[in-house]
Amino acid sequence: GGAVTLSVGSGTSGAGGFVSISAGRSTIHTGGLLTVTSGEGTATSSGQILIQSSNAGVGGSSGLLVFSSGTALTGNSGAVLIGSGAATAGRGGAVTVSVGSGTS
Repeated sequence: GGAVTLSVGSGTSGAGGFVSISAGRSTIHTGGLLTVTSGEGTATSSGQILIQSSNAGVGGSSGLLVFSSGTALTGNSGAVLIGSGAATAGRGGAVTVSVGSGTS
């Protein structure tokens, strides 16, 4: 299939570019939905989705990843779900949460 690349410029004396993707806001109804889906493989594996921060330079920290639901004024806040899919002829995928090593 085709490819879509979304990128912004890099910075040599300042911060790199900024990309923001957001679904629409509604004042009287539910806000918009943002979906990221990998491609289907009808005869083989489906595609992958990779979300990561880049490596840090010598004097910095790598970027922060935040997965959170919004706050709610009068109702319930949204759930955060992390899981693997079911398998009909094999094992379900593993879910691994790990902490990187450190020296201090």
